[in-house]
Amino acid sequence: MKILPIVFLLGLTSPFLLAQKKADQQTLTWIRYYNIFPLTEKWAIHSEFDNRSFVNPVHENLFVIRVQGRYRATQNIDLGGGFAYFNINTQDPKADPDFSVPEYRAQQDITFIHDIAKITFHNRLQLEERFIQKATKTELLDDYASSLRFRYRLQSMFTLWQKDKRSIKGTLSDEILFNYGKDNKRNTFDQNRIYAALRYHFNPNIGLELGYLKSFQRRSSGIDFYDRDIIRLTLYHRTNRKTKA
Repeated sequence: MKILPIVFLLGLTSPFLLAQKKADQQTLTWIRYYNIFPLTEKWAIHSEFDNRSFVNPVHENLFVIRVQGRYRATQNIDLGGGFAYFNINTQDPKADPDFSVPEYRAQQDITFIHDIAKITFHNRLQLEERFIQKATKTELLDDYASSLRFRYRLQSMFTLWQKDKRSIKGTLSDEILFNYGKDNKRNTFDQNRIYAALRYHFNPNIGLELGYLKSFQRRSSGIDFYDRDIIRLTLYHRTNRKTKA
């Protein structure tokens, strides 16, 4: 795919772009519960609850609830679509507003899955329709900003150790995001996310993942950036039930 060299070039050059701009360095923790509920052999419902907080000082960033339906069309193609609700408290840990900003988001994606040697590669193309309530520094407004966001993620997953039903898996990924809309003319390039993680599976249905995510995000001004170091902890839970084709 010709897009791959462009994606990785942008990912590698993100730190150099930041060197030319003002970047606010922030440290966060993302704590997430991710559930997979199979309906049939090809259909499943994925849901997640994600709480994101700043570390210094300790302060709530946002809370996410996301639900999506997924369909395994073929061995190599996975389709998904769903909705998410974001409750955004603040993007500045030193600011403590008296209100939170809601965002409602629809999403659709197609993921191409390929195994090379003992590594599974996921190429995900995702589209998001975002509706964010507008606000001043003191209150919410009775109006919404709407925009589209395009996301491309290349992810690799591989098994490092396996015994009986237990295993340790590794994940490496790079994702780039672009905004489109009248309210996003200054930050068409949204962000680049580089992620590395280890996941320990107690059994095939329960896994605990600890990862590090580096996020370079352009702010709405189009000039400044957020430079974020994120520790992510995820509990993966696949509901164990018999499925029918």
